[in-house]
Amino acid sequence: MEEPAILSFDDLHVRYGAHEAVKGVSFDLARGQVVAIVGESGSGKSQTVLAAMRLLGPDALVEGKVLFEGKDLLRLPGKELNAIRGRRIAMIFQEPMSALDPFVPVGAQIAAVLRRHMDLSRAAAKTRAVELIDLVGIPEPTRRAHAYVHELSGGQRQRVAIAMAVSCNPEILIADEPTTALDVTVEARILDLITELKTRLGMAMIFISHDLGLVRRFADQIHVMRAGEIVESGPAHRILTAPEHEYTKMLLAAAPRAMNRAPQKDAPVLLEARDLSVHFSLRGGLFTTPKKVKAVGHVDVTLRQGQTLGLVGESGSGKSTLGRALLKLVPASGYISFEDRDLSPLNRAAMRPLRRKMQLVFQDPYGSLSPRMTIGDIVTEGLRVHEPHLSRADRDTRAAQALDEVRLDAVLRYRFPNELSGGQRQRVAIARAMILKPKLVVLDEPTSALDRSVQADILDLLAKLQSDHGLSYVFISHDLSVVRAMAEEIAVMKDGRVIEHGETADILTHAKDAYTQGLIAAATLKALQVA
Repeated sequence: MEEPAILSFDDLHVRYGAHEAVKGVSFDLARGQVVAIVGESGSGKSQTVLAAMRLLGPDALVEGKVLFEGKDLLRLPGKELNAIRGRRIAMIFQEPMSALDPFVPVGAQIAAVLRRHMDLSRAAAKTRAVELIDLVGIPEPTRRAHAYVHELSGGQRQRVAIAMAVSCNPEILIADEPTTALDVTVEARILDLITELKTRLGMAMIFISHDLGLVRRFADQIHVMRAGEIVESGPAHRILTAPEHEYTKMLLAAAPRAMNRAPQKDAPVLLEARDLSVHFSLRGGLFTTPKKVKAVGHVDVTLRQGQTLGLVGESGSGKSTLGRALLKLVPASGYISFEDRDLSPLNRAAMRPLRRKMQLVFQDPYGSLSPRMTIGDIVTEGLRVHEPHLSRADRDTRAAQALDEVRLDAVLRYRFPNELSGGQRQRVAIARAMILKPKLVVLDEPTSALDRSVQADILDLLAKLQSDHGLSYVFISHDLSVVRAMAEEIAVMKDGRVIEHGETADILTHAKDAYTQGLIAAATLKALQVA
């Protein structure tokens, strides 16, 4: 006998003026079932579930029905809806910065959810929050419970968001790209955790992803979305082994393509760092003393013109901190030179003229794009600083060109970040960096929010820009398939140190360190899941 639906989408439409983001989506979710929604960025996946949770902005017009146990969520009074959201239906957001408060310690945020929905005492909620932080794999959970969002790595922030979502044992868990910011080993652990919770609690799940390897892992039913419509639906095994729609076949075939460029051994050195170290001081609690943490320890880096150096390692290994230290965006000790100029003694004002040559693309576009600025103003922000003589019309022309380079419609420059998908926002962040024609770009997980097909386009774009302009990249990623496609050399980081460094082919085929071998094994397993 077929399990009755706990959640039903009935002819759901989402419109923004004349633009229809979701076009008549209908499907059911049974108790204990996992339904996956797959498709490229902008296909309407997230818009569908955000509409169901009534989390879209006032400019969105939502029509249709979303029935939870027979009650239409789209028409429930606010009090009844709030009793369901977070308690009976919980959501893991694609970008953890949209779900976490930067001014409150993460443990207190989890405890607040528990006190609101589970009626726990302050002490019990605090204890359970620490248990949940430990459950999702964050080390030193008692200390991390007192940390603020900016003190955590991107992967750790996502794990806190997952802990918050599952804290009340919901009946339905909506996971919107829940492993976007996680390296392959932690990703496996988080997925095992979500699977175990689903089995133990009998949770139903809507799993949104562009990663078909993850979908293959535990989805019962798959709905493929394109341009706001479901173009193919069916059991997971059938969709993944015998797809009928050409779009589904394209998604299955998409993968980063190796560039196969030779190492730039004779090119001039652009950036050099020697004995680079970064320390952070963590506050003490009531019964603990302040602690000094070495985020990066005694690292040497040499980057030549036109070269890409890949930095890989698990979340919290120091990759992002090292990238920022190379740009003098965090205090560091040691020697750094750029174009044969010693940067070590330069203060913030002295560094400013060099900033246009040294750009950073952040991991989290939600946190780096101002919600109050149009896309055009965001992309041209650097031009107003470094090329103040340009007229507004000139800046607008440059913005249109930059958006076109990253495969975005130039008309998007008149819209705001909240009107774009996660992948579109990431491409805006890349356009903002590239518009200044830099010589060095530190790319911190630049494709983590992108589906595989768009990811391949972005990597092709980055390679073309590098070839045309002689750019040098420091490419930070937990995705070894992406690093393999982009980097001539790889540096593997663990606990703030570079434990292995060499040419990409040598590292990936003859890794010497057990930690590197584990990363490669996890990435290989993931690739086999997609194959």
